[in-house]
Amino acid sequence: MKFTLSWLKEHLDTTESLDTITETLTRVGLEVEGVEDKAKALSAFTIAYVIEAKQHPNADRLRVCMVDTGSGEPVQVVCGAPNARTGMKSVFSPPGTYIPGKDITLGKGVIRGVESNGMLCSAAELQISEDHDGIIDLAEDAPVGQPYATYAGLDDAVIEIAVTPNRADALGVAGIARDLAAAGLGTIKTPLVQPVRGSFPCPVVLKLDFAEEDRNLCPVFALRLVRGVKNGPSPEWLQARLRAIGLRPINALVDITNFMTFDRNRPLHVFDAAKVKGDLVVRRARDGEEVLALDGRTYALTSDMVAIADDNGVESIAGVMGGEHSGCDESTTDVLIESAVWNTLNIARTGRTLGINSDARYRNERGIDPDFTLPGLDMATQLIMTLCGGEPSEVVFAGELPESPGAIDFPWSEVKRLTGLDLPVVEMKLALTSLGFHVSGAGDRVKVAPPSWRADVEGKADLVEEILRIAGLDRVAPAPLPRIKGEVIKPVLTVLQKRTRAAKRLLASRGLVEAVTWSFISHDAAKLFGGGSRELVLANPIAADLSDMRPSLLPGLIRAGQANADRGFGDIALFEVGQVFQSDEPEGQLIAAAGLRRGTAKLEGAGRHWDGAAKTVDAFDAKADVLGLLSGLGIAVGGLQVVAGGPAWAHPGRSATLQFGPKGVIGAFGEVHPRVLKALDVKGPLVAFEIHLDALPLPKYKPTKVKPKLALSDFQPVTRDFAFIVDKAVAAGEMARSAQNADRALVAEVSVFDIYEGTGVEPGKKSVALAVTLQPTQKTLTDAEIEAVAAKIVAEMAKRYGAVLRG
Repeated sequence: MKFTLSWLKEHLDTTESLDTITETLTRVGLEVEGVEDKAKALSAFTIAYVIEAKQHPNADRLRVCMVDTGSGEPVQVVCGAPNARTGMKSVFSPPGTYIPGKDITLGKGVIRGVESNGMLCSAAELQISEDHDGIIDLAEDAPVGQPYATYAGLDDAVIEIAVTPNRADALGVAGIARDLAAAGLGTIKTPLVQPVRGSFPCPVVLKLDFAEEDRNLCPVFALRLVRGVKNGPSPEWLQARLRAIGLRPINALVDITNFMTFDRNRPLHVFDAAKVKGDLVVRRARDGEEVLALDGRTYALTSDMVAIADDNGVESIAGVMGGEHSGCDESTTDVLIESAVWNTLNIARTGRTLGINSDARYRNERGIDPDFTLPGLDMATQLIMTLCGGEPSEVVFAGELPESPGAIDFPWSEVKRLTGLDLPVVEMKLALTSLGFHVSGAGDRVKVAPPSWRADVEGKADLVEEILRIAGLDRVAPAPLPRIKGEVIKPVLTVLQKRTRAAKRLLASRGLVEAVTWSFISHDAAKLFGGGSRELVLANPIAADLSDMRPSLLPGLIRAGQANADRGFGDIALFEVGQVFQSDEPEGQLIAAAGLRRGTAKLEGAGRHWDGAAKTVDAFDAKADVLGLLSGLGIAVGGLQVVAGGPAWAHPGRSATLQFGPKGVIGAFGEVHPRVLKALDVKGPLVAFEIHLDALPLPKYKPTKVKPKLALSDFQPVTRDFAFIVDKAVAAGEMARSAQNADRALVAEVSVFDIYEGTGVEPGKKSVALAVTLQPTQKTLTDAEIEAVAAKIVAEMAKRYGAVLRG
């Protein structure tokens, strides 16, 4: 929700500073997301006087202007505007000024051989209108040297707040002012709307055509005709107000409805009466009906939606967007004004189904004040008569205003019970009445009736919240929750939450830097990583290359790695822990942990060194990262299988899949496939890993299980090396695992320290060298005992793999 400071002050009589106002807005629950101070942004643009404007000697369409800027000697400016002339006053920007309309920073230049030291600006270049036909032409009394923003009234701060879904009343400037007044920042001065008496019957018949069970789809609908209007551009004050909040002025009739939407949170619609044929009927849409909406798109409607129709067919998608056929333009002379209340859930469903995000939908789906239906119609009528002229008809009213939910039985002591804040009754009552609540009764229990614009207030806790946010959360003293005697507090975090936090710390401890990338990626990138299914394509992507929910964290990490390399940081290690999406079902949303290493970014360090050439990363660096992560998370890796070959994004000969059995795949690691790098326009090589934290085995909790005591042997370990000749297809890791199992009591560790193919080894064979460490616990091993274990290992290798000792 955006509004300007001057707009707010039309509803709030206050002398408080901008900083105080923004601080208070956040304090009462309307969090300020940003403040745009246009006076600061346009401070370099000043009023200047054109002393002389003569023809450029080398260009027919350029003029050489001598400009008095009010700061010293005249400045020479080359100007191409057709209206540049001697004696005029305009807006000057010196070299070094940022021109928002052109997204450039102005510098000194030579244009067709003539030096130019600045610029005379158009309104489009300052982004205050779309007029770019000439430079700004100011009145003769405009003060030379004064900042243009001050002179033109553009020094008005624009405030943007975040409005929670329950605070529909804060989607109008009048409602925001009410909150600030209740917080003590001034007094409300929002004028009351005076009824407008119609001078003739409305010629259009209005009908609500609903079955009894569907009447809640449109409880109230009010309509009025204003004839003899003269539509055209709205006055400058209204255009400036709409432009300040990011809306484009269209014409007076449409601008009035936009103003009402943001000023009073009262969405309206105006029909060109000459384009409406027959009666207006509000009904359920029919399957297959279509309407060309004001955004230029044709929408197919269903019977779940509500439409406003005439003899021509559907003229408007009720509460969401009007139709182009009956829209108002400069030729409009008679206008129908609609003011209605719609079913919030139906509006939300319609807007979501059609993919329409309009200001009307945004407010109607959150709920608007039903009691302001007629006053809103009268206020719009007054504005139209003031700006466009015309004569109003009587109001046609259909439906019934919904009954108020009734008063809430409220004990004042509830505030202290729920918040611990002990406030005087007078202060609590003042807070509620200032917000529009009606309080009746005396003593500790009173009756509180919410105002019509606060449909979200349903019980005692809601009233406590209203009192608390006006009083201020900062007044609540922090206090720990009391411990329950005799009970052990259960853990708050789930296993997955604990693992998510621990994974970030573990990966950071391995020298990887955390990255947070978009949850959306391009469709082509999604297909490279196993995604791209139709259900994961966004209906309304924020950009063409952010069209799909990501099936993997790696596309974002790979692009981030290349972005760093493009800026001179090629040796980089990144990680991310976040959500990935395999389907649109809840179980298809998983938590993954992924890491990426590039260049020489190994665990022991990155970059060049004096003692030798730095090695680039390889698949085993990614393997070390993922195994270190699993060990740190407490996952027993004894049963983990490392299967050669990985997913489609990985190099087939330099990758592996991690699994606990055929159906227990938890992730993969390896070098990124060159085909994937080429598709993403990324330079390699890159190594990466990704595991799904959801797929990891859950810890086994046993009430009697405790950590075993530390057992350190007093006896010297013994290491023996073995070199076996086996087929090339045999995995060295599997051989190491088999050697470990040959004698579990004595074999403490087995590692592969050499793999050799070539001279001295038969074709199709390889030599695998294992280092086996024996750790006795009872006594020092004798030579005979060592030879016996060695014999077991050799026998196990021969039995499983056909291996023979290398001679």
